[in-house]
Amino acid sequence: MQLCQQLWSNIDEAEELLWDLALRIHAHPELSLAEVQASTWLADVLEQHGFHVSRGVGNLPTAFRAEYPTAGTGPTLAIMAEYDALPELGHACGHNLIAAIAIGAGLGLAPLMVDLPGRLIVLGTPAEEGGDGKVKLIRAGLFRDIDAALMVHPSAHTCVTKGLLSVTEVAISSQGKASHASASPEDGINALDAVIQTFNGLNALRQHIRDGARIHGIITNGGQKPNIVPERAAASFYVRAADNTYRDELLAKLERCAQGAALATGATLRIKTGHSYKSMCLNRTMAEAFRKHIEELGYPNEEPCGGLGSSDVGDVSWEVPAIQPEVRITAEDTPLHSREFAEAACSPLARKAMIAAAKAIAATCLDIWTQPELYRQIRQEFDQRPV
Repeated sequence: MQLCQQLWSNIDEAEELLWDLALRIHAHPELSLAEVQASTWLADVLEQHGFHVSRGVGNLPTAFRAEYPTAGTGPTLAIMAEYDALPELGHACGHNLIAAIAIGAGLGLAPLMVDLPGRLIVLGTPAEEGGDGKVKLIRAGLFRDIDAALMVHPSAHTCVTKGLLSVTEVAISSQGKASHASASPEDGINALDAVIQTFNGLNALRQHIRDGARIHGIITNGGQKPNIVPERAAASFYVRAADNTYRDELLAKLERCAQGAALATGATLRIKTGHSYKSMCLNRTMAEAFRKHIEELGYPNEEPCGGLGSSDVGDVSWEVPAIQPEVRITAEDTPLHSREFAEAACSPLARKAMIAAAKAIAATCLDIWTQPELYRQIRQEFDQRPV
């Protein structure tokens, strides 16, 4: 308990620094793989506090790996930071806080590492918002020597064991034939009709898909002028499911809807798959360790608490034991990816939650290093995951 109190005291001492980081990142939102300022600010702070920092890891210019220089033979734990923003909405997913939480946990643990039997890494993971950041880092081998990975996400609720849906982005484009939409429409092939019919097919499909699965999209190109039969049209979709295999089944159904629409209209169809994230293979043993600390800090678990999104931390969770609990930063039920949540991500409630989350995730690391049986149970649960 004395060690944990020292840990929390270290984080309290860093509060002004952490909040300044969170506000600076919030005020300067950068999109996926363009987080030049944010990654520099975060890596600089860790370097100034004794971490050995490697920048541009995994061939991603805005990724970094910061390791505290101790030679412990126990588990290597990675605390993950995200710091990319959303187009137009800025930090409406609160990644400015995720970054500050990770740095806070790292700074709190660093002075204690000389007496702890493990290795500490803070991993800067860019491009969560559709950029495959963690997937690329996995492929580059950045998780090969990591034994468990942890991070905390801000939310409108505190949810310790909330899962994630698998997701795949699909872009479709239709090629038709232009013609005068009034004088000679019979000479044209309407590419927009093919896209609209794809949506109609998907809407008819919704009755026949499992609860919790999602197919949602937008039209990204609908033609140029009303008096021209659209010769090109395009749409982008996200296909999500709690099960990676069922997600793949839904992808095949979407493709058939698009093929049927193209056949009906005479348009030529092209389908391109974009980023793809796996569902969350949650490590409940590690999540329970986190729950005890976050509740002690005044954030009771509120599950069940709403629908699920997707993240590339899901891919990490199939590589190593991982958790991504959510911690409340709002007084009301404010949805993520909204302008209201962007405002909440720089509020006094967010500041309080940032410190509590940093303490809880750092204390979870402390438990793993000081309780060998806990890590054995975490690893046993992971080894029993479905293939």
